[in-house]
Amino acid sequence: MAAELVEAMNMVKSFRVSDLQTLLASMGRSKSGLKQDLVGRALRLVQTEYSPELLKNVRQLYESRFPKSAAWLPARRPEGVPVAYSSLSSSPSLTSQGTDYLNGISKPLHTPATEVRLVPLPFYQTLETLLPPTELVAHNSEKLQDSHCVFELTPSQADQVRNASELRAGIRSVQVVLRICYSDPIGVQEDQYPPNIAVKVNQSYCHVPGYYPSNKPGVEPRRPCRPINITPWLHLSSVPNRVTITWGNFGKRYSVAVYLVRVFTAADLFNRLKLCSVESAERCRERIQDKLRFDPESEIATTGLRVSLICPLVKMRLGVPCRVLTCAHLQCFDAVFFLQMNEKKPTWTCPVCDKPAPFELLTIDGLLSEILKETSEDIEEIEYLTDGSWRPIRDEKEKDRDRERERSNTPEYPVVDICIPEANGHSPAHSSTSLSGRSGSGSVGTSAAAGPPAAAPGGGVVVDLTLDSSSEEEGGGAGGDSDDTDDSTDSPAPKRGRYNYDKDLVTAY
Repeated sequence: MAAELVEAMNMVKSFRVSDLQTLLASMGRSKSGLKQDLVGRALRLVQTEYSPELLKNVRQLYESRFPKSAAWLPARRPEGVPVAYSSLSSSPSLTSQGTDYLNGISKPLHTPATEVRLVPLPFYQTLETLLPPTELVAHNSEKLQDSHCVFELTPSQADQVRNASELRAGIRSVQVVLRICYSDPIGVQEDQYPPNIAVKVNQSYCHVPGYYPSNKPGVEPRRPCRPINITPWLHLSSVPNRVTITWGNFGKRYSVAVYLVRVFTAADLFNRLKLCSVESAERCRERIQDKLRFDPESEIATTGLRVSLICPLVKMRLGVPCRVLTCAHLQCFDAVFFLQMNEKKPTWTCPVCDKPAPFELLTIDGLLSEILKETSEDIEEIEYLTDGSWRPIRDEKEKDRDRERERSNTPEYPVVDICIPEANGHSPAHSSTSLSGRSGSGSVGTSAAAGPPAAAPGGGVVVDLTLDSSSEEEGGGAGGDSDDTDDSTDSPAPKRGRYNYDKDLVTAY
């Protein structure tokens, strides 16, 4: 066993990055990081979890990288597959040997196609397999290769396609699709196009999804690899259909398969989600209580968890709160928008934590659904408490608004005429100057119209400097014969302002 362990570790050290990622993914380990990190992770995996299954995976990866000879993996036709489906080769001979473009090592024409498994897709339900996964074979060293396959539809299959309902104009709910992936027998494979791909069905080129432009500078545009719909170019009869695939031969191995599928829309998946995957409010409360349960070993005690009622995808209020069962957070996203976005651009990634969010693990939060019905539109955030209850965060925001209003609003005091003599026991003019002679004429009339003086809080009087001075000027003229005018010849008259008071300190109490 020690010798096998040393052998497995030596094999791992010779792996490429893609081989290391495949090995780690097959054993449920993270496959992100630099090559040295992947090598160390794989070596620790071999040392700590050594098993016959792990050794088999390591040997398969090593032998696919360094095959012993051309006879190591004999070319054979998958069991139960017609002769026309055995391989996709542009060469008439199926027994000649090809050459690996990168390292020149001789290799067989194709691997056992039945070992390649494609990942199931939520928007596609496989009805029948028309062509099982079969490897694309290069017959020469040219960069651009052509591979062909021929298949025909049975009468029942043609009727299914012909009688299927239309999802939209020209798109039927039952389709014949072409899927391409890496020729890797370990694990399930996602759709992956080879470089320079072009698909021709019955001498007509069919549409292949193009590249998505990138808004980030320096980032290359990505191409969404998804099933290619070849239904519009097929013969829906007993006439054979010929498919030609043009692809770039740059050292990687690809397999192609053809399926009869039923296509679902985002609305179909949403109805299935509502029917089969709704977490009850009681279970959600238990989950909250588990997260907020006191941990004596922790130095920080959590008394509440805040959850936003705004969807992180579209920045709008949640309609149907949804999250992933494997995610640790309680924050939800809108199920309808999430499914619609993955229908156009399938990523199946949680918008909150960026972890994988497959459709099978999605669930509707029953407690948050009830909260959304009970709260008004202006509440954007809530807080879960330790007992599983919740409270809106609106109260604190309203308190902050009230404080701002109190700071911005100025107090309203009654208006008092400064020309009223002896207001609150003091003269409004300077102590050295008396205006008592003037108060008997114009000032009295003005004060009668203005009303009695009012005291402001704290014993002071509010002074209004905006009164019209026309009436006081007339009153001053009528009282010009008084005794005060006799003294004006001896001493200069005090400076008076626009509103008939001394241009000096005006005291207001």
